[in-house]
Amino acid sequence: MSVENSVPEPATPPQPRRSTVLLATVASLALTAGVVGGFVWSGGGPDSVATPRTVETTQVASAVTPSSAVIAPQAVPSALPTSLADIVERVSPAVVSLKVKVTEDVAGIDGIDPDDLQQLPPGLRDFFDRFRKGQGKGKPAKQRGEVQGSGFVIDPTGYIVTNNHVVANGTDITVDFSDGKSYKAKLIGRDPLTDVALIKIDAGHSLPAVSFADDKKVRVGDWVLAVGNPFGLGGTVTAGIVSARGRDDVGGTQYTDYLQIDASINRGNSGGPTFDLSGRVIGMNTAIFSPSGGSVGIGFAIPASTIQKVITELKKSGSITRGWLGVQIQSLSDEAAAALGLPDEHGAIVAEVLADSPAKRAGFHQGDVVRHMNGAAIKDNRDLSRKVAELRVGETATFGVWRGGHEIDIKATIAKRDEERIASNDNQGSDEDSKGSSNSGKANVKDLGLGLATITPETRAEFNLGRDASGVLITDVDPDSDASEKGLRAGDRILAIGNEEVRSIADVKAGLAAAKQAKRSAVLLLVTNARGQERYVAIKVDNG
Repeated sequence: MSVENSVPEPATPPQPRRSTVLLATVASLALTAGVVGGFVWSGGGPDSVATPRTVETTQVASAVTPSSAVIAPQAVPSALPTSLADIVERVSPAVVSLKVKVTEDVAGIDGIDPDDLQQLPPGLRDFFDRFRKGQGKGKPAKQRGEVQGSGFVIDPTGYIVTNNHVVANGTDITVDFSDGKSYKAKLIGRDPLTDVALIKIDAGHSLPAVSFADDKKVRVGDWVLAVGNPFGLGGTVTAGIVSARGRDDVGGTQYTDYLQIDASINRGNSGGPTFDLSGRVIGMNTAIFSPSGGSVGIGFAIPASTIQKVITELKKSGSITRGWLGVQIQSLSDEAAAALGLPDEHGAIVAEVLADSPAKRAGFHQGDVVRHMNGAAIKDNRDLSRKVAELRVGETATFGVWRGGHEIDIKATIAKRDEERIASNDNQGSDEDSKGSSNSGKANVKDLGLGLATITPETRAEFNLGRDASGVLITDVDPDSDASEKGLRAGDRILAIGNEEVRSIADVKAGLAAAKQAKRSAVLLLVTNARGQERYVAIKVDNG
């Protein structure tokens, strides 16, 4: 499953696409010399929010500015209503349609659709990217178009929330309300890493605004309503349930645990709100999983709590400042945890400590496992990334780090995350285990399913290794081994086993023997591939 960044799309019938997760507006955007084909919804609506006639209401303040214009959520009924019309009537005036004029560089190569570049193999994609950037014979061309999306008013004075990918390349933003009125909006700020943006209009009067719910209380199975502008139709309402929580694997995101909903959301719903049955916002529609570009009942919404944190800072400064520790991290598998002698897989293993970083200055080592931060348990790498990002620049945090069989505390002073810098841890074995000795420069370590070789001028030439290549070279991988299943390939190099650096085949065998002696079910290898990408891999070993 992958996420494609939203880009304008020609206003021609979309070609069939392979199964992918699409930002909900990706194919809704129309990029032509004109606008998106279809109807412009301009149905009438009340100037103020209607109060339900049969259900007692309670006033809930806006998440940003208290006002009597904020929509008052009603108590959730003990039984499902026979109609959702009263809820829709109350919340719809605060939901808006967005039209965003964009100007983007497109490839100056006949027959190449910029959207399709992402589907090409890396080599071809890089080749055509050079043309797009004007580094080849082709020159980038400017093309104008219009993006359509959704949004919702969160403050009666005119603050509106939408997705970053709806307004990211915008040069002109128009906001259309359900009563037919339109306003020009200015961008207050946006956050690409959570896909949240804040815009503002000056209507000259108080506007109907929504309030936020506590998304932590939302349960799988709760009913929800999605309101938005699919396919440019405006004012469309769909209903469904929360089908899952805590989806943190949507497009490789680090900072959002999405709500998964089955209320139909389509192209153009991006930035629209997801309501509970009291009429409060529990999330913002952002992405769909789809084999065709249309809804198949799997959509993702940014939780209200994430939106509130981001817009508070955007309103204050127009941008987001995140804490930075300076480590490349991975989640732990059960096997990796067992290889390190940990009681469970909770934590994040440090695959690399970046130079001139807070982690380097604090004394973090490659192979450390971060188990706690300021006393709170760390679930996995995404959990650690989120917790560090929420720290203030200059704040000192205490990390509980597993090293050498026990946990130690390391204090680090957090720096500012720099996106340019981020670009985003006598047991030699018997002769039966090998077909050659470690002194011969080659060995077949059966327990790992690997053929190994020391790095020599010959192996450097054969495997195209750089002069600074270190470790032990993998020359062969048993196709029936756990190593093969974990993705190890000939040409990869082993840099460390456990927490011990590998300089020779003997080091690998010693680490394997130590794991066996400790009755561990796996051994942890730090490996790097031909592109220099380092990762930890836990390989099962037989202690029988």
